Amino acid sequence: MTAAAKPATIDEYIARLDEPAAARMRELRAVARETVPEADEAMKWGAPAFVHPRGTILFVCSAHRRHANVTFTPSTREAFAEELAAFETGKGSVKLPYVAPVPVPLLRRMITHRLREFEDEGVNWM
Repeated sequence: MTAAAKPATIDEYIARLDEPAAARMRELRAVARETVPEADEAMKWGAPAFVHPRGTILFVCSAHRRHANVTFTPSTREAFAEELAAFETGKGSVKLPYVAPVPVPLLRRMITHRLREFEDEGVNWM
């Protein structure tokens, strides 16, 4: 991305990216829209976020030089620890290298889990 002002929308965020980052972010956005169509899109901390209609962040995506991150709550990431063993992870993040395909079924399960943990258990954003 350029050093210009932070993008105001996800469309602006993606438009500033080079390939393959832009393609990866479009793919992650499509997975999010298909899995949680009721979520609102917003920019949080300069990155695309998907927000529950009640205002709680469900997850955030971000593009980097060689990978994209999808960041959930730590409890969501921990719930999928075994399935994420092949990925580099952080407190709540999952690193998705551009040279590997997006694990779409896994991400859909993680997004659904995150939605349920918020709606059923009241787990807010970090």
